[in-house]
Amino acid sequence: MRLIPRSFLTRTILMILIPLVIAQVIVANAFFGNHWSRVHDTLARTLAGEITTMMNFLDEGDTVAAEKMARSIGINATINETLKRPKHNDNHAHETGRLASELSKRLKRPANIYMDKGKRLVFVDIPTQDNKIATFGTSLYRIYSTSTEVFIIWLIGSILIVSILISPFIIMHTRSIRRIANAASRFGRGLDAPGFVPTGSKEIRNAAKSMITMKERLDRYNRTRTDMLNAVSHDLKAPLTRMRLGLETDSATKDDLIHDIDRMTEMVNGYLAFARGEAPEIEQATELPPMLTRIARDAAPTKEIITNFPDTPVQFYARPMALARAFSNIIENAARYAKSQIRITEHDHDETVEIIIEDDGPGIPDNRKKEALRPFVRLDDARGTDTGGTGLGLSIAQTAIENHGGQLFLENSELGGLRVRIVLPI
Repeated sequence: MRLIPRSFLTRTILMILIPLVIAQVIVANAFFGNHWSRVHDTLARTLAGEITTMMNFLDEGDTVAAEKMARSIGINATINETLKRPKHNDNHAHETGRLASELSKRLKRPANIYMDKGKRLVFVDIPTQDNKIATFGTSLYRIYSTSTEVFIIWLIGSILIVSILISPFIIMHTRSIRRIANAASRFGRGLDAPGFVPTGSKEIRNAAKSMITMKERLDRYNRTRTDMLNAVSHDLKAPLTRMRLGLETDSATKDDLIHDIDRMTEMVNGYLAFARGEAPEIEQATELPPMLTRIARDAAPTKEIITNFPDTPVQFYARPMALARAFSNIIENAARYAKSQIRITEHDHDETVEIIIEDDGPGIPDNRKKEALRPFVRLDDARGTDTGGTGLGLSIAQTAIENHGGQLFLENSELGGLRVRIVLPI
């Protein structure tokens, strides 16, 4: 038998209601248990004292005083020769037990107590000294308080009210999780989830956004693999065809063949670097200014390098080799197109570090910035015609940055060229 339900909805409701019920029971038992006992003891002692006083008057023969007292305290007192009562009395009932105990202490004769629960009345029969029966009738509320019962009803009612109020919120919470599970199932089968948007609490929305981001990265991964195959086929076919034609017609020179071979080697190395991705690397405490300064000095020895770093740069854990490759691609790209100047800036925030790399080159048109981040896409017509390359630099850098949980943005620089802004979590 399964004691713990499988459903998240049921588990959540139980997690809320069980502690609430336990707390209510503890409060009811600790406070109203003692309160109920004290109230009933007081009521029983009061009524037993009143009946004892009236019996003393009757024993002394002062019937008038007994009747007067009975009228003043709201008790119907009668003297009967005989009475038809049930075979068993209610001396041990929950409502009358305390009264019977008090009367047994005060009187030297038996007292029989009977209840009429329908009319909420209680009758006490006590034999007199002349062998008659004195009957005292009064309201059951004189010895039994229903405040505890009402309180218990309110406790149960409050639990029901809480259940009704929290159920819609838990159902909406559960529905958001169920939608994420359904979307994840479709994503896992390579399908899209039309209309799926993050909903629910902040944590659930963040989980949904992370899943959408993961789906987009997987889609981009699949697209880049297809693009890579197409690029290999296209880029290698042209130099191979040229080399074959040159050899068959004896028109190819040694320098031409070496140039084509170098070009093919460069492309193959780029494809292999992209296909391998990042090798496993242990995260280390990293400071960016020394790394960026070294890369800029090696990549652009003939350009003016302007740096703007904090006096005490922030340290955060990262994979330094992967970040170095990413920043090398970006800075080498800036050095290739910059006319004379490259500017590198770091801004440290509470939870992120922002790196800005700018150049004074031709830049990238706004309508092609998104395209520039795709692998195997060359924008040489926008940034020059003599640069070559495989179109992988920015794509590899973006992948490395995203693997660190960061983001890469292409913007326009005040210097006139491209502004690459990288945001990394600390």
